[in-house]
Amino acid sequence: MLMNYYRQMDRSQIQFDFMVHRNAEGHYDQEILSLGGRIYRMPQIRPGNYRRYFKVLNHFFENHPNYRVVHSHINENSGFVLRAAKQANIPYRIAHSHLSDLGIDLKLPFRLYARHIMKDQPSEYFACSEKAGQWLFGGKKSVANEVTVLNNAVNVAEFKYDEEVRKSIRNELGIGDQLVIGHIGRFNKQKNHKYLIDIFKAVTESCPQALLLMVGDGDLRASIQKKADQLGLSNNVRFLGVRSDISVLMQAMDLFLFPSLFEGLPVVLVEAQAAGLQCVVADTITKESDVTGRVQFVSLNESPDKWAQRILNASYEHADTSELLSVKGYDTQTMSKWLMSYYLQPKLI
Repeated sequence: MLMNYYRQMDRSQIQFDFMVHRNAEGHYDQEILSLGGRIYRMPQIRPGNYRRYFKVLNHFFENHPNYRVVHSHINENSGFVLRAAKQANIPYRIAHSHLSDLGIDLKLPFRLYARHIMKDQPSEYFACSEKAGQWLFGGKKSVANEVTVLNNAVNVAEFKYDEEVRKSIRNELGIGDQLVIGHIGRFNKQKNHKYLIDIFKAVTESCPQALLLMVGDGDLRASIQKKADQLGLSNNVRFLGVRSDISVLMQAMDLFLFPSLFEGLPVVLVEAQAAGLQCVVADTITKESDVTGRVQFVSLNESPDKWAQRILNASYEHADTSELLSVKGYDTQTMSKWLMSYYLQPKLI
C-alpha cells in the first residue's frame, strides 16, 4: 500500500523515509533507495526487548529533528513510535490502522500494553477502513469523525484486464483452458491456507483439471505444500513464491480466493477487483472491501463443499472496473495527490 502511494508522489515536494524493524533486506528496499528514500533499521519490537527498543527509538528522533510528519503503520505498536516522536516535539504524528482483528493469543497482554501507550500519542488517526479504525482507535473517535479513511488504492491502469496479456502469461505458465483459481498472500496463520487447500480439494472433486496459483512466501509454506501433496493435489497447485508481476499473474486467473481469518481492507483484494476478477472471500473481511460488486462473502463456518459451490457457480468473465475504482477513490493516481496535499497543508508544514 505504501509503495503504491510512494511511486506516484511528486518527490520534489514529498519524500518518504522508512523505519523498518528487520535486519534482512526487504522486497522493496532497492526500489526505495532508487526513488531517493532512506531506510533506517531498528531493533525488533518484542517483549524483553522493549527497554533497548525505546532507547534506540528516542535516540533516533533526538538526532533527526528535521521530520515534521511521522506516519506509523504498525497498528498498536505505533504508540511506541509516536510517543518517542512526541517527546522529540515532532508536531504531526499519524497512527494508521491496517487490521480489524487479531483474535486472542499469547501476545494479547503485550498488545493491550501497546494500546495503553497509544493513548494521546497520535495527533492524527488514519485507517484503511471504518472497521479497522474502530478496532484500533475505538468507536468514539469514529463517531467524532476523527478517523480519516485512506483507501488502499492501487494503480488501476496497471491491472486493467487485457486478453493478450492473459494469453501470454497462461502460455508462459503452461496453462490450457482449465479453471484457474488464484490466491496471493504471505504464508502465515492469518491467511488461512490450510482451509484454502481444503476448499480447493472440494473444487477438484467436481472440476479435476482446476489449477490453484499460490503467490507468496512465509514460514508456513512448506507445511501447506506438504498438505497439498497429501491430498493428491501436487499437479493442481502451483507455488509461485514472491513475484513482482502480480498485475500480470492476475490476468491468468479466473477467480480470486481469499479465506483470511482477519484483515483490514486488503490491498490484494482491490488489485483483484482492478483486474476484473470475481472474488470469493471470508465474511471476516469488511464489506467495505467490495468496491465493485464483484466480491462474494462466505462464512468460515461453512464447509469446504459450500465454498466450492460458490466458486463453481461464479462467473469467470473479467470486467473493466477501472472507472468505478477511480470514482470511488481506489486509484493511486488520484489518491496520491490527495495524500500529498494532506502532507503539504499549512498545519503540517
